[in-house]
Amino acid sequence: MLSCSTCWNSSRHTHGANMIQEILDLGFERVELGHGIRLSLMEGVQKYYEAGKVKFSTLHNFCPLPIEITRSAPDCYEFTSHREAERDRAIKLTMQTIDFAARLGAPLVVLHCGRVPMDPISDLLVALAEKGEHLSRKYVKIKLKAVKEREKKAPFYVQRAKDSLTRIVDYAGERGVNLGIEGRFGYEEIPSEREVPQLLDELNAPNVRYWHDFGHIQVKENLGFVDHAEWLAQIAPRMWGGHLHDVEWPGGDHRPPFTGTIDYDKLVPLLPKNCLLVWEMSPRRKTEEIRESLTKWKERYGEFLG
Repeated sequence: MLSCSTCWNSSRHTHGANMIQEILDLGFERVELGHGIRLSLMEGVQKYYEAGKVKFSTLHNFCPLPIEITRSAPDCYEFTSHREAERDRAIKLTMQTIDFAARLGAPLVVLHCGRVPMDPISDLLVALAEKGEHLSRKYVKIKLKAVKEREKKAPFYVQRAKDSLTRIVDYAGERGVNLGIEGRFGYEEIPSEREVPQLLDELNAPNVRYWHDFGHIQVKENLGFVDHAEWLAQIAPRMWGGHLHDVEWPGGDHRPPFTGTIDYDKLVPLLPKNCLLVWEMSPRRKTEEIRESLTKWKERYGEFLG
């Protein structure tokens, strides 16, 4: 199943129906409501769905945006916050997103799960790699320091994320909604690839699986944190699908597939058949770029369309 996220166009629309139709006109059969959906867009979205004009693949937490947040901000509240009130707010808003998913017939909500409190290093490492310093002593020193810090701190915050997720899982299941735990861009974010299998094991819920983000994991490979193909082969049996976007080396992501350096011919055969794939494009990408990407994907990988 092929879908496209409204993260590409929600910021420039004031009417939900027009936002959705622009994506359908690209040739996609489903739409993901992204994490930039303002409450004012929801009336048009609801009416378009009730008229039978759109099917939704996914909602990305938080959807719609919290009333107090004015721009796309999926990490505005975190399951791992040191403030209990913020954790409770994150859980409440996630349940609200689950309710909207059930109301709109969307089978899945994509989740961010928080972070380990440490200085972010992914953007710094990308900047060094752009200058050709990814094999330098400076690069290695920064990376090793971050690894040591994260390894020391992570167990407490992974447990905190799991505690929050435990409060959400049954709520989603009772409403027929699945949850996808997204692979993240930032090294400090939870869960890391090493943490995903154990987290899924401990949650032990049939409606919770991994959500693969091709661009994020490719950047991690570029920075030397993971082997993309090896990780995908390992986790594929436990994933719902993923966000598709390409990467201009080393860290320029959210580009249409086939316009960057990701080797899809190597990765696509590793995917489970008929998995859900959602184009997650930067608002800077042009309509024709996305349309050409979708056409090329269908021509090359038609057997994976579902």
